[in-house]
Amino acid sequence: MFDFIKTRMPRMAVVMALSVLLPVSGNAQTKIEIGYMPILPVSQLFVAVEKGWLSDAGIEFKLVQFQNGPAMVQALLAGQLDVAHFGIGPAMVARAKGADIKVVAASIKEQISFISLKELAPYFDGDATTAFKRFRADKGRKAVVTTFPVGSVPQTVLQNWLINVLNADQGDIEIIYQGQAQVQQSLATGAVDAAAILEPIVTNILKSVDGASVIAKGSQMFAGQPGAVLAVREGLIAQHPDVVKALVDAHARATDILNDNLAEAVGPVRKYVGGGRMSEEIVAAAITASRGTFVADPNQIIEGSIRMRDLQKKLGTLKKDVDVNALILTTFYDSLNR
Repeated sequence: MFDFIKTRMPRMAVVMALSVLLPVSGNAQTKIEIGYMPILPVSQLFVAVEKGWLSDAGIEFKLVQFQNGPAMVQALLAGQLDVAHFGIGPAMVARAKGADIKVVAASIKEQISFISLKELAPYFDGDATTAFKRFRADKGRKAVVTTFPVGSVPQTVLQNWLINVLNADQGDIEIIYQGQAQVQQSLATGAVDAAAILEPIVTNILKSVDGASVIAKGSQMFAGQPGAVLAVREGLIAQHPDVVKALVDAHARATDILNDNLAEAVGPVRKYVGGGRMSEEIVAAAITASRGTFVADPNQIIEGSIRMRDLQKKLGTLKKDVDVNALILTTFYDSLNR
């Protein structure tokens, strides 16, 4: 068995080793480390794993869980992952900082919603552009909004909505940055007024918190915005393109199940999202709410990724320019017989 990179070598040595790996023989397995977050937008991974498609392709893998995309960026920069299921925003940040990655498949589009609890929600019944200002004037405090850390897709989408859609005065808003579990807890306990967040948190809060409501959906916050993606090391592409093609093929097949076969999707997604603690009803509702937004074709996210890159540069979360057309590699998906 060939272990792709896992050693006790120093971090920089691990990164350098990626370019000198030996090819795997035809009947050997390739061992890879796959980073992911336990969130609905990366559900293709969960379906593919539980269907056994990666193992069937001769891929031995280890799943490594993270709470947010920026943490995965650090892991990629340290040479600790071979494959990453995370947001296009962190993918661009990682690439800008020197991570040798390519996005080989999309996962989802327009998945972020702005969900408000009952104290803030009524202020959006009128002029949404002044909702936060009127809330502050009435309550004597800023509205507290939670989202994922700076540089993540939810944070970027929130900023696009506030700046380019509402033209809101951000002096009326306090934004806090948390991981997936903390965002859900903050909403559930009323520690915040709202969140820019994704499924299944949205569905779970709508069903469990009285007065919670969706104020804006993904298409309203950032039309055509790309979300989670499948990224791989360039070293893996160069040495084992057959493995990358198998990953993309499994990803595309899983996308079909998520969009078209709820019964087959619920079990795998429930096992990983929320650690198996969410009910089948909640998971099914979250998948149903996202049906049609699951996409595998990376060609569909190029234009949206360029707009997101430009916004991240404006916000300062992307310190260096990124060539989106060089980051997103469509050839593996294009070669599938679909």
